[in-house]
Amino acid sequence: MEKVLVIAAHPDDEILGCGGLIIEHIKRKDKVGIIIAAEGITSRDTIRNIKKRKNEIQKLHSVSNKVAKNLKVNFIEFLGLPDNRLDSVDLLDLVKKIEKIIIKFKPKVIYTHHGGDLNIDHRLINNATITACRPYPGQTVEKILTFEIPSSTNWADAQKELAFTPNYYQEITKSLKNKIKLLSMYKDEMRKWPHARSIKAVESLAYYRGATIGVKSAEAFQVVRHIKKN
Repeated sequence: MEKVLVIAAHPDDEILGCGGLIIEHIKRKDKVGIIIAAEGITSRDTIRNIKKRKNEIQKLHSVSNKVAKNLKVNFIEFLGLPDNRLDSVDLLDLVKKIEKIIIKFKPKVIYTHHGGDLNIDHRLINNATITACRPYPGQTVEKILTFEIPSSTNWADAQKELAFTPNYYQEITKSLKNKIKLLSMYKDEMRKWPHARSIKAVESLAYYRGATIGVKSAEAFQVVRHIKKN
């Protein structure tokens, strides 16, 4: 049994990035926790207004809770930070919020965003997570992997050094159907084909990643760190 923590910027990122892998962890009786950093709504306004969007935020978080319940994860925690404005939050404060949960939960495996994504929140969550998981004596985290998010990872500048280069794959042939079902619960966050964040595009990406390793469907990740302890 492993303790696994998924650290995502927005509601739906946890399923887009590693929904199939979460399902596989649950099948193995692993303990899984999810952190959602930003509230996911207020970036639609020029000026952030929590009161104006209160009902929409509650509705979206209610969907995330239903998704988490469907997955049967151990917990989901919302940090309630500004959506697509995480650069307005001191990085140290973000690190401390993540670190507090890591210290309490003591995960062995972390899944989070790729550091080269187009979305600023994704990049900052990556930075804060890796900082919170620094390998000091007594650190429980032994493996950190980053996932891809359609419409952010694939829209980034591929010529940069931080381009997503997967080197770790999880077959999700048996869990893809359930992943799509969970994504469908986030209907207000999904887009119509041929948008990169459409159901058809997510399925197509899973088939492509699967074909890369000779299976029907898969999710791809990039290893940041993998420590083997005696």
